[in-house]
Amino acid sequence: MSHWIILPVVLPAMLAPIIGFMMRHDIVLARVTSVAGSVLLLGISLVLMSMAMDGTTHIYRLGDWPAPFGIVLVLDRLSALMVLLTSVLAFMVLLHAMATGWDDRGKHFHALFQFQLMGICGAFLTGDIFNLFVFFEILLIASYGLMIHSGGRDRMRAGLQYVVMNLAGSTLFLFALGTLYASTGTLNIADLAANIPEIPADEAGLVRVAAMLLMIVFAVKAALFPVQFWLPATYANAPAPVAALFAIMTKVGAYAILRVHTVVFGPGVAGTEGMIDAWLFPAALVTIALGAFGVLGAKRLMSLISFSVIGSMGTLLIAVAVFSPVATTAALYYMVHSTFAAACLFLIADLVVSRRRGDSLTPTFATVQNGLFAAIFFAAAIAMAGMPPLSGFLGKLLVLDALRDPGVIGWAWTAILVGSLLTIVGFARAGSALFWKSTSIDAPVAEAPGPNDSATVAQVAPVMLTLAALVALAVFAGPVASYLEQTSAQLFDRSGYISAVLAPVEES
Repeated sequence: MSHWIILPVVLPAMLAPIIGFMMRHDIVLARVTSVAGSVLLLGISLVLMSMAMDGTTHIYRLGDWPAPFGIVLVLDRLSALMVLLTSVLAFMVLLHAMATGWDDRGKHFHALFQFQLMGICGAFLTGDIFNLFVFFEILLIASYGLMIHSGGRDRMRAGLQYVVMNLAGSTLFLFALGTLYASTGTLNIADLAANIPEIPADEAGLVRVAAMLLMIVFAVKAALFPVQFWLPATYANAPAPVAALFAIMTKVGAYAILRVHTVVFGPGVAGTEGMIDAWLFPAALVTIALGAFGVLGAKRLMSLISFSVIGSMGTLLIAVAVFSPVATTAALYYMVHSTFAAACLFLIADLVVSRRRGDSLTPTFATVQNGLFAAIFFAAAIAMAGMPPLSGFLGKLLVLDALRDPGVIGWAWTAILVGSLLTIVGFARAGSALFWKSTSIDAPVAEAPGPNDSATVAQVAPVMLTLAALVALAVFAGPVASYLEQTSAQLFDRSGYISAVLAPVEES
């Protein structure tokens, strides 16, 4: 049993209270500690990725208690990928927050940041649905604080809506857990996967209820129709680096759908087969449409990016809804791409908005480094919209290729292609107002940008790193897709997961 597996949870859990209680009045010390923790987390994630590369499912039993009686963490290709994605994104966002001074607008930014990482990594590694709920609550509590970081009426209002919506989701989560435990006597994912197929279909009513409740809860986290309405106001009003980190938050919901509804309620499980995808597929179609029309009609830059995140989640979940290894491979590739694309857009938006009169998409005088910002925004926009040559094009191509069955091809291809067209038009309109039309407007002498308004190398570097990640994802699409194919095959190997988790503990 390797202790490396628990380190992504323990490390930020230890750093958060140390920073919060001992360093909240010393921003330099808090920054050094937080960066050191993020670098260590990135190194640990790379070690975990190397451990998972051989296809072995590694189990960490807390207290050496065997599953399903004890708490277990599970490391396989999928969880290793998600932890690595989280650590890379967190490092980039942290650099931006420090370079722009966002972290110095409140005493507890770095402590909350570490608690957020603890919750996210724990959600990806846990092998128990109840502990998935626990880690959900940890990351949500931290996200509440990060959401209202630096204050403001609009931010507080959006934060209240975010809190209320997620508290409702947490309540449903508890109902689902109680229903599932009442019908099966366990909440361990592997034990559930082993026991539920043994329940006769005519006696699986409670299991079907629990499966749908869990789907609704995960849909809330993933911003899926009809419970997506919390996301635009939340992301649009959150501090930009927080919104960029939140790009991984919706992926936690998508991951939970993949993990739970593939392993526990997957193909061949009597009583639940076909029930989830019959609801998930049309909801994903509507989500794409809402995101595309939101981008087209947005009047604020941050709102436009927020709606593009909704559209990208619809594209991701329409592939997940097929519940096949090929479609899951496409979904995972698009998941990694959309995380970096959304983060890149939020970070470049912060650099632009901080040098303008707000984020309204109305032409005003050009900012300093208008050409540089325009180029980065253009690259991030074509990535999010799915145009070549960046990874968004390959991601949507993989999704379209996976959705060729006669029953889904018409709806899926129409939604994705028309949604992409509307997204392109929306981003083109925004880019034209922000960067092109602004060049013909003279700034008032009192407000003319000066040399001190220029973005420093430290401020531009995190945005360029996210853009570089998109380029690398396109350049190395072959090896990445190969790894993701193996990840999907391992995810759908339910018997392998069950035997690895429920294997008896070897006596030392």
